[in-house]
Amino acid sequence: MLFAFDLMLRFGVAGSLMSLGAIDFGLIVDSSVIQVENAVRRVGGDTSGRSTVDIVRDAAIEVRKPTLFGELIIMIVYLPILTLGGIEGKMFRPMALTVIFALVGSMLLSFTLMPVLSSFGLSRKAGRHENALVRFVGRAYAPLLRRALGARALVLGVAALVFCNGAYLATQLGSEFVPRLREGSIVINTVRLASVDLDESVRYGTLIERALLAQFPDEIERVWTRTGTAEVATDPMGVELSDVFITLTDRATWKRASTQDELVLALEASLSGFPGMRAVMTQPIEMRVNEMVAGVRSDVGVKVFGDDLDTLKRLGKRVDAILKSLPGAADVSVEQVTGAPVLQVEVDRAAIARHGISVREVLDLVRALGTLEVGEMQEGERRFPITVRLADQYRTSPAALGRVLVAAHNGDRLPLRQLAKLTLVEGPSTINREWGKRRVVVQTNVRGRDVGSFVAEATARIEAELERPAGYYVRFGGQFEHLQDAAARLMMVVPLSLALIFALLYFTYRRLLDAARVFLDVPLAAVGGVVALWLRDIPLSVSAAVGFIALSGVCVLGDMVLISTVRQKLDLGLDLRSAVEGAALERMRPVLMTALVAAIGFLPMALNTGIGAEVQRPLATVVIGGVLSATVLTLVVQPALYLALARFGRATPTAAPPSTPTAPAAAATPAPEEP
Repeated sequence: MLFAFDLMLRFGVAGSLMSLGAIDFGLIVDSSVIQVENAVRRVGGDTSGRSTVDIVRDAAIEVRKPTLFGELIIMIVYLPILTLGGIEGKMFRPMALTVIFALVGSMLLSFTLMPVLSSFGLSRKAGRHENALVRFVGRAYAPLLRRALGARALVLGVAALVFCNGAYLATQLGSEFVPRLREGSIVINTVRLASVDLDESVRYGTLIERALLAQFPDEIERVWTRTGTAEVATDPMGVELSDVFITLTDRATWKRASTQDELVLALEASLSGFPGMRAVMTQPIEMRVNEMVAGVRSDVGVKVFGDDLDTLKRLGKRVDAILKSLPGAADVSVEQVTGAPVLQVEVDRAAIARHGISVREVLDLVRALGTLEVGEMQEGERRFPITVRLADQYRTSPAALGRVLVAAHNGDRLPLRQLAKLTLVEGPSTINREWGKRRVVVQTNVRGRDVGSFVAEATARIEAELERPAGYYVRFGGQFEHLQDAAARLMMVVPLSLALIFALLYFTYRRLLDAARVFLDVPLAAVGGVVALWLRDIPLSVSAAVGFIALSGVCVLGDMVLISTVRQKLDLGLDLRSAVEGAALERMRPVLMTALVAAIGFLPMALNTGIGAEVQRPLATVVIGGVLSATVLTLVVQPALYLALARFGRATPTAAPPSTPTAPAAAATPAPEEP
């Protein structure tokens, strides 16, 4: 841990929820567990009278290669995570770096400090007496192993069936970008008519604040409202748009809801009594991230692109109706593109010609509703514009403006209504563009189902039911846009990880068959991760995908030690079945220890309910489920697979026998062709 902290400081990796929470203590000590267990067994089983130092040294050399390459594989599979970009890269790159730092320190210590400590502290009696649990597991495992080796076709058939079922189950899992964090706050985006003024927005905001505090005193700590944005804001909002920020109390004090989802439903019911207003529920950080990255504030945004605003408005309303009919849709709202009051002035050119008045004079008078610059005043080096504005009594309505008198060139003074037709019409409130094209957005949150299946159903419905003129098209944004980008990148990252694993396995054994034996554990171990996600009702996400990447490295460590032990026994002259059976029984204890230690290390992440636990939970769930299934594969399926593939091997020389034999030389028999 100290080694990892030192490298984090040197490389500028900040301590955060993901970087520190990702350190699995079980994963860090795996190689040391294998080293110490092998030393304990060798020291306890030695009858030659050799010194403890020599025995520990030979025991460390015996498992040095598989543990070294096993940890290198675990580190290498984390490297592709460093290629992730966007939000997922910001979240998971610190985790990958921290794990790599910790594993580097673990690898160095397991090959230097652990043998030294073992040579000092081990007693020759330590490995001779096994505890009751190990004896019980050993007695149960030995006959199971023999039956598995005798019924290899059945074992491999069951494994293939389990893999097929797991692959099918993976298609039934939902998908989302990242799990939704519970930030401890809620923000309500309120939308009113575009014609509302600032005073009305402030009044509405105050009413909402008082109503929420009165109805939810045990759930809400404080509430405040922001209307519009500053002049320099990059996300302009009109005064008809307000954000109501709610800070929640500790969940233990809640009385009207037990979960945040229930509280959101209660808040929506409370706000339904405010007429002329739509409300969209989200969270502050989530809202800001969605808005900055995808341009929408909700989970999913359906963007309709085209040229004519009226057509866009009509298509947006149709998309709104389709989304509202889908299960899981919540807070559906259409972006307002029209509805702002616009004063339309139609100048009577014949009338102004009769009185010698120009069009510009009439329009200047209309512009005086706001401010009309008529000159400039200079004071020293500073200049100030001189502006005029109509009196308030003429700015209340078109009829009032029509009473303003206009001076003709002959000295007559005529009311403006005799020179122009003044009407109040509905005009565009906002004109938003994306990639140079006008667009309107229909936003929706997704509750009670995953984003991936919701978007798939929405896409099918919109394609079938939305009639679009030529030049109009639909695109999806929001979290689904992040999910698509992350999935595309993972489609490159995951094959790269698998290729790196296989390359290292080949460099370890120098035999394609041995590398393939161990590599087959990766997809089979993934079944355990899929089942764990299904049991906990957790959809696939970037967090779960990172868990599968990590699992692909973790699950091969036990197999590498097992295969190395089989090859050592074959070098001593044992027949193939005896070598496989003896290696499996001999490595049962370290395999179980490393699996349990790794699973227990991830257990707090899987069960944590604090802030930020939502992101860690899928990753930990995948690793725990995968490690448990990989243990069964290592102890049962891998020995059967080794024997089943034996006929495809060739008799080739292997490494020299270790200095400490794994079986008495007298028991050796001529070795058969070894794969």
